[in-house]
Amino acid sequence: MRRKSAGGPDERLAATGRFTQLIRRPEAGAAAGLLATMIIFAVLPGAANLYSLQGSMTFLTLSAELGIIATAAALLIIAGEFDLSVGSMIGFAGVVIGLGVREWGLPLWGGIALAFAAAILTGYLNGLIVVKTRLPSFIVTLASLFILRGLSIGITRAVTGRTQIPYILDGVPDPATAGLFNGHIFTGFFQWMATQGWIAARSDGTPFVTGIPMSIVWWLALTALAGYVLTQTKYGNWIFATGGDADIARNVGVPVGRVKISLFIYTACAATLLATIQVMEAGSADTTRGLLKEFEAIIAAVIGGVLLTGGYGTVYGVLFGALIFGLVQMGIFYTGIDTDWFKVFLGIVILIAVLVNNYIRVKALGRGGGK
Repeated sequence: MRRKSAGGPDERLAATGRFTQLIRRPEAGAAAGLLATMIIFAVLPGAANLYSLQGSMTFLTLSAELGIIATAAALLIIAGEFDLSVGSMIGFAGVVIGLGVREWGLPLWGGIALAFAAAILTGYLNGLIVVKTRLPSFIVTLASLFILRGLSIGITRAVTGRTQIPYILDGVPDPATAGLFNGHIFTGFFQWMATQGWIAARSDGTPFVTGIPMSIVWWLALTALAGYVLTQTKYGNWIFATGGDADIARNVGVPVGRVKISLFIYTACAATLLATIQVMEAGSADTTRGLLKEFEAIIAAVIGGVLLTGGYGTVYGVLFGALIFGLVQMGIFYTGIDTDWFKVFLGIVILIAVLVNNYIRVKALGRGGGK
């Protein structure tokens, strides 16, 4: 049996290099993928427009809308569950806001509050059924997907005779609430930059980009909060433990059921936040909104290094995944590539991202054990 020499280092304590530590991070693959994607579009025609202030703000807005729901989906996946009803919740929440304001006479904030109440109830029921029955969340939330979409169409058509609710903001004097979800920040600074000629402006001096949209602010704030909770709190440890092995987690006192139910509520509320932003932007609700968004959220999570088996991942990787999605979508538009090929290109990016993430993780773990 080999023994360490007197005063020498213990061979069981292998040195870990900085590079190995870096690539062991769950978001490493997504960060590398984002950098590669940026470089690819930088050398294609139309890059100047894509990376202009206006183009950048456009793809950041697209990334933010996906990132809001992808961050919530990632936490749930890390806890070992899925929510396929997110997309339908977006459409349903928008309908609740529209009906509440236009048909039931609620103030704008009242319609939004009603939508969030419906989201809390939906998320609670999804989580409760999964926890009590131990049925796969894939099946339970798939049922919710159809129920919510059916309710959206059925109720809206019964009340209004159509599947859309227009003019939600017309005659509703509540600019503060609308601005909270569809306003901009730093508008004065952007106006000043336009007067200095630093950014593009219209003939009347108004900048084409008036400020940073609130959707981006919401996205970054929720990502920062989720990242803090996941890495710096006991609740974050519970999330990882629940996804790693729920039975062991229960045995050491983790309230697995409460963790899962709370995360289902969070995904439903995140979908409602996105629905609110979309209603404030468009001034209308549509029962078809949110179609396939649940899969886009899972895509962003997977690209971001979240394991579908649970127990591993980071919300910062999801941020990179959402950025990749928005950049690819707008990059194809600005570079003149036929947009019919967008989903093919996106599928390739997903496959490559998953393979790269897996390769980096395996190599990092393999290198971490010493010789």
